[in-house]
Amino acid sequence: MLSFLLVKLPISFFIFWFYEAPIGLFLYFGKVNKGFLRLVSLPILIKTFFKPWKNEYRQGLVGFSMAMGMTIKSLVIIADIFLFIMLLFLELSVIVLFFIWPIYVVLLLMFVV
Repeated sequence: MLSFLLVKLPISFFIFWFYEAPIGLFLYFGKVNKGFLRLVSLPILIKTFFKPWKNEYRQGLVGFSMAMGMTIKSLVIIADIFLFIMLLFLELSVIVLFFIWPIYVVLLLMFVV
């Protein structure tokens, strides 16, 4: 009975580490990305790009308000995209390190022992 469990343990580990856990990681990072985009309001900024920033509709100020709003929104959108790219880079690093970790441990055990 114990020998069967010892044979089944590596298979269970590989199924978990290379199939189940990555699915959970991708789902988690998807929720993190969705929350981040909501936090920085990037979809709303893109949808309302051509509208004035403070809903200024007085005659003579509409053009200026639209131009100023587009300028400010452009800077905010660029900053949001930069932060989002950094977040994606961090997530990609975590995923790569997650896949490399068991290989690194096995190689370390082979050369140290």
